[in-house]
Amino acid sequence: MPEDTIHRPNMDVNPLPTAQLTGDATAEDIDSIRRRTSVFVYEWPVRLWHWGNALCIVVLCITGWFIASPLPTMTFAEATHQFVMGYIRFAHFAAGQLMTVGFFARIYVAITGNHHAKQLFYVPFWNKHWWAEIMFEIRWYLFMEKEPKKYVGHNPLAQVAMFFFITLGTVFMLATGWALYAEGAGQGSLPDLVMGWLIALVGNTQILHSLHHIGMWFIVIFVIIHIYVAIREDIMSRQSMVSTMISGHRTFKDDRAD
Repeated sequence: MPEDTIHRPNMDVNPLPTAQLTGDATAEDIDSIRRRTSVFVYEWPVRLWHWGNALCIVVLCITGWFIASPLPTMTFAEATHQFVMGYIRFAHFAAGQLMTVGFFARIYVAITGNHHAKQLFYVPFWNKHWWAEIMFEIRWYLFMEKEPKKYVGHNPLAQVAMFFFITLGTVFMLATGWALYAEGAGQGSLPDLVMGWLIALVGNTQILHSLHHIGMWFIVIFVIIHIYVAIREDIMSRQSMVSTMISGHRTFKDDRAD
């Protein structure tokens, strides 16, 4: 027996002889590994859309800010040799068009994918148990509960936030964005025929621009909260969060059912 293990009262703390594949795993570690479970939740189209949509939001927010509040001076080059605002607008329009295609693709995935892919597009207001879970999650996020519950998909509070800020928020931003684009595309263009009516509905493009700009700030606030909560839950909850949207697997940290 090796000298460093002769006088230890608890032999389970020693590495197992068959631990070649698990490093210095002890019997307790191996038992924990056997208990932990993983469930496949998000298919690759959902994960691809999530990260692609996040990139589009970043581009749209940055370029939208400069479109609404251009730089006070443009000293990059002579006026005839620069196209800075043109490039910014191009990036904004391109990201908006990609987001539009991605959103319709996401609707298709919700129809054809697993049941977790559908969670983004509905909120079960009619379910009494769901409301009880909402209240529990609010208490958990306010540090009023000692331990969180386990969820395979989104927890109920996250589902509400995703539905209103991402699903409905995306519809609002795409609709107002395409209506603003329709004015530049010209009367009779495809954007004008599809979304030009929205300008007349709200009154004028200045009002529409203000609504679009306010919508951007709601999205920014949601993104900040979303990132905080995802990291917080990855640390404090009983299941994986960030890695789940990369691998698709929800990994649980204990073997209790609830």
